Amino acid sequence: MCGIAGGAFWGHRVDRSRAVDAVTSMVQQLTHRGPDGHGVVTSPAPRDGSDIRPYAVLGHTRLAIIDVSSAGAQPMGSPDGHWVAFNGEIYNFAELRRELEARGVSFCSHSDTEVILRGYAVWGLDLLPRLRGMFAFALWDATNSRLVIARDRLGIKPVYVHRDETHLMFSSEVRALLASGLVSRQLDHTAVWQYLGYQTFPAPRTLVAGVRALPPASWLTVDGKGHVEQGTYWRMLDPHRPTLDVSPSSATAMVADALRSSVTAHLVSDVPVAAFLSGGIDSSAIVALMHEAGVTPRTFSVGFDEQAFDESPHAALIAQRFSTEHTHIRLSAAEALAQLPSALQALDQPSGDAVNTYVVSAAVHQHGVKVALSGLGGDEVFGGYPSFRRLARTATAGRLWRRTPSALRRLAGAATRTLGGRTIAAGKTAALLESSGQVAEMFPVMRQLLSPQQRETLLTAHVLTRIDSFVDPYVTLLGAAYDEAPRASTFEQVSFAESRTYMHDLLLRDTDQMSMAHALEVRVPLLDHSLIELVMSLPDSAKIPTTTPKGLLVHALDGLLPDSIVHRPKQGFALPIATWMRGPMKQFCADRLGERGLAGRGLCDPRALTTMWRTFLDGDRRVSWSRIWMLVALDAWLERHSLTV
Repeated sequence: MCGIAGGAFWGHRVDRSRAVDAVTSMVQQLTHRGPDGHGVVTSPAPRDGSDIRPYAVLGHTRLAIIDVSSAGAQPMGSPDGHWVAFNGEIYNFAELRRELEARGVSFCSHSDTEVILRGYAVWGLDLLPRLRGMFAFALWDATNSRLVIARDRLGIKPVYVHRDETHLMFSSEVRALLASGLVSRQLDHTAVWQYLGYQTFPAPRTLVAGVRALPPASWLTVDGKGHVEQGTYWRMLDPHRPTLDVSPSSATAMVADALRSSVTAHLVSDVPVAAFLSGGIDSSAIVALMHEAGVTPRTFSVGFDEQAFDESPHAALIAQRFSTEHTHIRLSAAEALAQLPSALQALDQPSGDAVNTYVVSAAVHQHGVKVALSGLGGDEVFGGYPSFRRLARTATAGRLWRRTPSALRRLAGAATRTLGGRTIAAGKTAALLESSGQVAEMFPVMRQLLSPQQRETLLTAHVLTRIDSFVDPYVTLLGAAYDEAPRASTFEQVSFAESRTYMHDLLLRDTDQMSMAHALEVRVPLLDHSLIELVMSLPDSAKIPTTTPKGLLVHALDGLLPDSIVHRPKQGFALPIATWMRGPMKQFCADRLGERGLAGRGLCDPRALTTMWRTFLDGDRRVSWSRIWMLVALDAWLERHSLTV
């Protein structure tokens, strides 16, 4: 796990020395991601000294996990002139290495990085479907004078790009691109609109105008003339993936094998591997499978004085059952408040969440751990969210509702808003009534924090006039995906929606930026692409939860988890932040929202901000803590990066 940065340059506007300085500054911004080493390399200059041939500068900061010797240092080069900067882990690198060695390829290290470098020389872009793991890498193809950037299937590891007339820059983090001096500090007002809707911004947008995230399962190339090509090598919703005709017992056995294979693969490391343990089904499943694989991991949990948020007894039960070396961290409000400035500083992009991951990652890092497994992805893959049940119910009614004339649907929505007032429930119900009844339209409504009407009230006219599109990008994204896979069931549609929106744009992004703030690599075995392909290919009868939450996952574990863990109310790892925001964090939040903070930036209407804040303090459920916190995080981010509003 590391940080990557660099760019491809053509023309005369950016000379080599300036390009190297820019990438060096980017690398310095990424030191927290890789404290074990760093490097910057430039592709060779033309022999005639003309310096007109396109060139690349690659930078890297290293967190040494596999082949911790100097042989694994990056950027890594090969005799044919290729160079690579790689962030992530390739879990099947040993198998790929053996295949390449059988072709006569020789290696100089024992790292997975070199497998990417040598594999590309043999297979080109066909290497990507062969990789099992999480990755973002940039490779300078010396043979074709082109830069290749690629990202893993689920988007576990990030990479951002910025293209200008004479260069294309890339990095693991947006802040590094800003540090290059080659990216303008302009705010993307459309991204602000989307952020207020979803506490994140749908990829590929970022809050910086012109900076884009490479989508999951994608590759991008730029040649010596600046011509960019982009493609996709994998689809979670694959129209050509057949539905398996298997019995429930066979489906369970197949998933059990896939789970064991994934966890075993994710244990590949030259340093010890620990695990996050909340005591929920997903993290407990990971620990159980690690134990079954012969590993006795160190496990970590976080607990609070507020009993409603304290899962420590459940985590302790699993730790005892599987004989782990368990560390429980109890966090008080004062300790959390002390970490807030550094947590906000760690945000590469603002978020309405993320502080919880920062807290547990800090605790794990302090115990000398470099790698930890997480149960992230279990809800998305195995149907753990309420959205699976809600949309399954409403999809049937929606098929009838969509036959209703649109004018009548709008009338029903307007009536609901009038009768329900300004409550969140009334607003979402009205939006659902106004929709066509399709999952692509209903799902985003369920995930919204602020409705379009609430956003219009909150933002200033200055910002509203600069938004280039009010079309919901999630409706567009999901609609296109569902059109390409018309046979996908409602379960599959919701699984894709949760994975590609909330999980990718918030959970995975926050996990990366908050864990890497402490140089901690977090691996997610439940997002192994082979496991996901299997689950997506199974009939709905094998996946839809009945009396057992996430039944397919639980049954595949064949009794490894105690009933008290399986059937306890779903909680999720969360801080008691609402209580703290009305108590010891009250002044901190008030300052961020006040005239010296967000209210004074020309972005939000001060009166609307004051109303939201006072409504929250009064305990009104119409304003949840996450709606306030995403504004606090936005202000901290804007202050740190000095973007032009």
